[in-house]
Amino acid sequence: MFKKSMELKSHQRLSGADRKKLKRTIKDRFPAASDPDMDSLLPPKVEITVDKFQNRVIVYGVEGGLPMFFDVDGRGTEVFPTVYALWKVPNLLPSFLLKGGEVSRYVIGGADLMFPGISIPPEGLPTFSAGEIWAVKVPGNPAPIAVGSTTMSSTEALKAGLRGKALKITHYYLEGHYVPNAGFLEDVVFEDPASSSLCQTSNSYDDDTANSSHNQWDGINDEEVRDSVDAGDDQSVPDAVKKTAEQEIMLSLANVKVTDNVSGDESIAEDQHPLSVEDMDMLLDNVAYNRKRLTHAGKHPMITVKEDKYKKEAVLLSVNHNHPDYTSFKPDKQKVEKSEQTTEQSPNESHSNKILEVAEIYKSSVHVNPIYAAVGADKGQLYSASEAIAVVQKYVDNEKLVKPTNKSIVVLDAILCDALFKGAMKKGSTYPTEIHKKDLGPAFINRMQAHHVVTRGNESVVRKGGLKAIQILTERRQGNKKVTKLSGMETFLMDAESLASELQKKFACSTSVTELPGKKGHEVLVQGGVIDDLAKHLIEQYGIPKRYIEVLDKTRK
Repeated sequence: MFKKSMELKSHQRLSGADRKKLKRTIKDRFPAASDPDMDSLLPPKVEITVDKFQNRVIVYGVEGGLPMFFDVDGRGTEVFPTVYALWKVPNLLPSFLLKGGEVSRYVIGGADLMFPGISIPPEGLPTFSAGEIWAVKVPGNPAPIAVGSTTMSSTEALKAGLRGKALKITHYYLEGHYVPNAGFLEDVVFEDPASSSLCQTSNSYDDDTANSSHNQWDGINDEEVRDSVDAGDDQSVPDAVKKTAEQEIMLSLANVKVTDNVSGDESIAEDQHPLSVEDMDMLLDNVAYNRKRLTHAGKHPMITVKEDKYKKEAVLLSVNHNHPDYTSFKPDKQKVEKSEQTTEQSPNESHSNKILEVAEIYKSSVHVNPIYAAVGADKGQLYSASEAIAVVQKYVDNEKLVKPTNKSIVVLDAILCDALFKGAMKKGSTYPTEIHKKDLGPAFINRMQAHHVVTRGNESVVRKGGLKAIQILTERRQGNKKVTKLSGMETFLMDAESLASELQKKFACSTSVTELPGKKGHEVLVQGGVIDDLAKHLIEQYGIPKRYIEVLDKTRK
């Protein structure tokens, strides 16, 4: 699960001015950090190092010690604490408590945290916004095992029924290693602090200095985290079995189960078909005969071969399909039994097989609030288009606004007129006094707050605003080569990295993923003009409605 180490771009000490700037940034980003906490994380009398990588990630650490913070975009806006920092100051961040050891297995395996794995306190789900930094803890231990950012607000989570992704993990604990998630700190691995390229002891400090830095981790140690992560497991690892490779091998052998008196029939897998001694002799004879016939093909009329004088190998030139041996050949029939095979699907394949559901929903706004209040409808609830139209229709019926002489016309009273047209009319224009029934519903919905809900399998998310379409663009690059760009796939709960890998295999071309400026998602770049095939793939494999796919081919005149 470890990525290849990325080449370090630069490693240097932080200047006094940059050190103060870093402290201000951390203090602003984490208001819960007190002055003693800041001194504990970034000791005043110890040098602070900064490591810059090719992917713009910046890591800040204590010289001769451990990484404390990392900046995922190098701009100072996305600074996260490492698990090392959270071990020193466990209450630096608010935290989600896992339900037990079974859930922690997924988190320390690199998976993002899902809402079903969170233990909800009796007072209810805590309040949070999308993009907030939270830690992950297990019951009975104050030491966090991971840190990440929330994918949605608590309000959206409750509307989605506490389903879907809660926290995108950026850094997590693994026994013996401390791994930044590849989603942000791509290709960077924090291994054992003593051997990590990011945490090596500087030559200007002796071993005693390095040891004193490591000894600062009092109160919360590796054993406590390991005990919490393993909570819920039936098997416990002996304390003596931890370090040497020989001990690890012995531990693995101890877990091997051996069953005595296994019969021959039971030892054969269901999908295997054993051959008799006679069958094996016949197959070996056929192999020897065919090999001899090929190497002495010059004397045999069925095939024509030529020997390579350099490689001393026989090269097949032609086959006589009318030869009796060829026409009379019948392959050996083997009895084939259907066997159940369990194939592991990639996350993207299993994701694409889930049914996609898209719905546009609406929420009451300041314009239509009086209508909702008049009929006693909940202004904080989300409504479908038909439900919203039913609200305004109920108001019309209660106030008897249907024109007696023409049942298709609704007379506008002051409240309904303001709800539909106040602030939308041009200056100097006269407000209408009536509206056709067929125009009433669309006009009312147009004055509400648009939302949309996207559901794929058990994952569901509610977002404010209208549903934005996926954009597919083909253009020419240098050398008259075509490239196809795809963006907006996150709206439909599609992972850009997984999709790029899938498209690379499907179209047999190179693909890449880049982050769009302004945190607007990612863009998948596919080499070649595959705009039509890509749109068809999204419709057939992911169920994206055609109306939500925008296609623009700049290569066509």
